[in-house]
Amino acid sequence: MMEITKTIRCKLIGLTKRKLELLNREYDNFQHYLKTGEDGGVYSATKQQGKRTYRKIKPDKEYPLVIRKDLMDIRKTNNKLAKYWARIPICGVRGGIKVALAHQPFNFEEWEICGSKLVRKNGEFYLHVTVKRKVEIKREYDSIIAIDMGAKWVGVSVALHRSRPKFYGKRIREVRGKYFWLRRKLGREKKLRAIKKIGNKERRIVNDELHKIAKDIVDEAERYNAIIAIGDLNGVRNNNKGRKVNRKVNSIPFYRLKEYIKYKALERGILVIELPEFNTSKQCSKCGSMNTERPSQGLFICKDCGYQINADVNGAKNILKRAHAYMVWAGAVVTQPEGKCRYILHTPQPPQLHGGSPRL
Repeated sequence: MMEITKTIRCKLIGLTKRKLELLNREYDNFQHYLKTGEDGGVYSATKQQGKRTYRKIKPDKEYPLVIRKDLMDIRKTNNKLAKYWARIPICGVRGGIKVALAHQPFNFEEWEICGSKLVRKNGEFYLHVTVKRKVEIKREYDSIIAIDMGAKWVGVSVALHRSRPKFYGKRIREVRGKYFWLRRKLGREKKLRAIKKIGNKERRIVNDELHKIAKDIVDEAERYNAIIAIGDLNGVRNNNKGRKVNRKVNSIPFYRLKEYIKYKALERGILVIELPEFNTSKQCSKCGSMNTERPSQGLFICKDCGYQINADVNGAKNILKRAHAYMVWAGAVVTQPEGKCRYILHTPQPPQLHGGSPRL
């Protein structure tokens, strides 16, 4: 069993004028208390939790209001406005105030609710609810999905259960290119406020696309009972491929996508392993030769066996081979019923690699 923790971002909706006034008053008094130590009217448990959470206070910074675990009350209702309502403790208001929550589909009943933070942004309030639960990692798998991340495609996946690769990130590449052009144009006109505004919009669009990519990969892994293998991202930004390629690489949120895949997979008990990407882009996935060349960013050619393939697909295939070797090295029982591979783990999770990789 493994314990997983995540944060659910909920927007407070349908606030009456009275509730909004009370929330703003509590929030402002909390800021004043943290910075001066003077209590202008803050719920006692919130004050205590705030002092434990924030050890160093900056005078020009606004801090989320901290709600202790035992005071966090979220309940399911039949109300048309929202499925879930929360109770926010307010100084001088017995029982606090009840607020409606808007969020992505999520069942709070299946999780243990921990502490939360109330955040004020642009005059609106958001409740960041931390939840946790225990999940059991599967021990038997029928396939492996390997993912290679790169500059042209955010992710390319290959798998034992299918012959064709999948390419992810076309929409992200288009969005990145569009907003890069806009920022450069606005920068010449020195419109800094507009640059910040479109930057926030770009971030939201890209983040939404990353969630969709991670969900598609994890859905496939669940459908085919597959392990997910991801190339280790160390060094992916350290290259000498020119200014244009470096800009594209550095603008892609590889780490965020990797983390989305990991936590979405872990929620469903699916094993995710990270493998070193050393030489995966240079080694031929067919014969193993290092006598290779890349005439362009997308083309890979092996000079020994003549194998030609998309460079990112070649990298993903090498990660797939390393993932199979890793499972054998980690002590998994590998059988081949009806010509297919099955991986059976003796432990809930195999040991992690500490540098290097198992011999292919």
